[in-house]
Amino acid sequence: MDTRGIGGGAAGGMSEREPVGTRKDHHALNAMLNMYDCEGRIQFDKDREAVRQYFLQHVNPNTVVFGTLKEKIGHLIENEYYEEAVFRGYDWEFTERLYRQAYAHEHRFRTFLGAFKYYTSYALKTFDGSRYLERYEDRVVATALYLGAGDEELASRLVDEMMTGRFQPATPTFLNAGKAQRGELVSCFLLRVEDNLESIGRGVNSALQLSKRGGGVALLLTNLREQGAPIKRIENQASGVVPVMKLLEDSFSYANQLGARQGAGAVYLHAHHPDIMRFLDTKRENADEKIRIKTLSLGVVVPDITFELAKRDADMHLFSPYDVEREYGRPLADLSVTEHYDDLVANPRVRKTTISAREFFKTVAELQFESGYPYLLFEDTVNRANPIPGWINMSNLCSEILQVNTPSTYDAALGYETVGRDISCNLGSLNIAAAMASPDLGATVETAVRGLTSVSDQSDIDAVPSVAHGNRLGHAIGLGQMNLHGYLASQRIHYGSEEGVDFTNMYFYTVAYHALRASNRIAIERGTAFDGFEQSAYADGSYFTKYTEGTWEPATERVRALFAEAGVRVPTREDWRELSRSVREHGIYNQYLQAVPPTGSISYINDSTASIHPIAAKVEIRKEGRLGRVYYPAPHMDNDNLEYFQDAYEIGPEKIIDTYAAATQHVDQGLSCTLFFRDTATTRDLNRAQIHAWRKGVKTLYYIRLRQEALAGTEIENCLSCTL
Repeated sequence: MDTRGIGGGAAGGMSEREPVGTRKDHHALNAMLNMYDCEGRIQFDKDREAVRQYFLQHVNPNTVVFGTLKEKIGHLIENEYYEEAVFRGYDWEFTERLYRQAYAHEHRFRTFLGAFKYYTSYALKTFDGSRYLERYEDRVVATALYLGAGDEELASRLVDEMMTGRFQPATPTFLNAGKAQRGELVSCFLLRVEDNLESIGRGVNSALQLSKRGGGVALLLTNLREQGAPIKRIENQASGVVPVMKLLEDSFSYANQLGARQGAGAVYLHAHHPDIMRFLDTKRENADEKIRIKTLSLGVVVPDITFELAKRDADMHLFSPYDVEREYGRPLADLSVTEHYDDLVANPRVRKTTISAREFFKTVAELQFESGYPYLLFEDTVNRANPIPGWINMSNLCSEILQVNTPSTYDAALGYETVGRDISCNLGSLNIAAAMASPDLGATVETAVRGLTSVSDQSDIDAVPSVAHGNRLGHAIGLGQMNLHGYLASQRIHYGSEEGVDFTNMYFYTVAYHALRASNRIAIERGTAFDGFEQSAYADGSYFTKYTEGTWEPATERVRALFAEAGVRVPTREDWRELSRSVREHGIYNQYLQAVPPTGSISYINDSTASIHPIAAKVEIRKEGRLGRVYYPAPHMDNDNLEYFQDAYEIGPEKIIDTYAAATQHVDQGLSCTLFFRDTATTRDLNRAQIHAWRKGVKTLYYIRLRQEALAGTEIENCLSCTL
């Protein structure tokens, strides 16, 4: 066996020695991406050379070398770098074969930033942080062994899917799996807060506990009574939602993960909550410091009725949660405001105030100009598409998780009287370009679903029982996607074009089929479905109607050819009918299956364009700690296909929305959708985009990004030698 490779020798398969005089600084080489050569071409070769020099100058000299793989694994277990139980579940002969299998792929990082991100953020290091103990292949195998949980076939399939770049677990999983000193494998959580001090106190405590473990937390504030509402029937006593927001912001700042980074939190409030304008005002640049919210993310839940009132230029009524719960026996967050709006307006026992609906949307747009917030969740759109009984009333930090929750109740000491169902996000993404090149797309999707299910099965966030309870009952996962723009451009298709939207539609249609089939197979194997399956749209078959009765096939000849050339079979109506029959009989194991996150670091190490939105620049400029500026060329871009790499500001919001709308109809949760505008945009442009997204069936809107015109176009400077 070549112990130099598998045992931890020369990283990247590159020569360990090179004449010192021939070396160029890897950072300087990477920076040359930002300058055209004398022929006006982007210097992609300089970035490839930067990767090589990064290994020669930094990675190889700082990598611990072991004589054999057995020596390496033994050392890492004995010194509490690796969790022994992960390896104990497999025969040593299999483990050794798995490492050989990973190294046989001869992985190479395609960009400097990809290599830098991996070694900075993911690779196992010595406890003093000075030397590397893992190559990329080692991290892949450790992750596969952990997710395989003793299943050799699954572990082997996961290695192939990850090494080929077809499937990439999200950062918490890829970073922590197999390590003895680790955080949680999931890192995004959604919590309800009810209208009592016990629930508020428990919410703050849960936020602290989850943030300490590296988690981002979103909290629902819609059920809290408004400022001036009565307490124990005494008028004008309640402080409203803003003081609770301040408590949460301070909590996230305090639980700062050993000083590594600030905790991350978001809060969601319904548009028809009486404190909605105060809630929005906390993000104004000139807000009083007593109420200003600097680091907490804001999301607003908007029902159909709000758009309809704005269309009529009517006032919108805001309803007291305190009165709504007394009158309807349900919290405001669990009530369809659109359905009950007229009743609520007419009910004299529900106190209400009014604001202009158009003024509300104008304020939202103004704040998005200032801060990018708030996120928007289109409540009725979300719930019409929700296959699970219950009402979805919030999302997460990145606005792609959309699941039903239920409340908990507490005693005076903040102990649980009844444990409700809160939400954790368990994510991983397919690289669309690599997945389309898979010898079997269905098998790729199934392996990803099984890997994510393993994360759910092995996660137990006991510090927050409502999160653990929800996970145990639902086994929810979020299979995401990335590299849409990179794939389309590699096929000479413009993002947002007719062919681009057609491909997006058919790709997500195909993935939905295979994800459901995989979950159905797991349910058959285990003899159980998620809790509540019998009341779902899967059980009565209504979820499948659009597929079993509709016609789904490529609308363009180009997309039809893409699937045929890739050998990817588009599921037929009969395929869906057979799947529907099997699901009705046996169920599916996962309550939710898909969610498309924004993707960040995993896109860089996977050489993918982020999520399914367009690139922000042909050559992205990032600030990476003490290294300073790092340059990242768009994946799949070369000097001959630049025209297909228009950036998101050039493409504009409408084509992005159309693309997301095509994908949304096949995704049971949400898609993190960022919209990009030039600095010439007005609040009317933002409102117009929001209306377009709502009408097209997009479920949520994430950040709003504006680019200064001075930075428009290419960010690459002219070659200095050509300008002298």
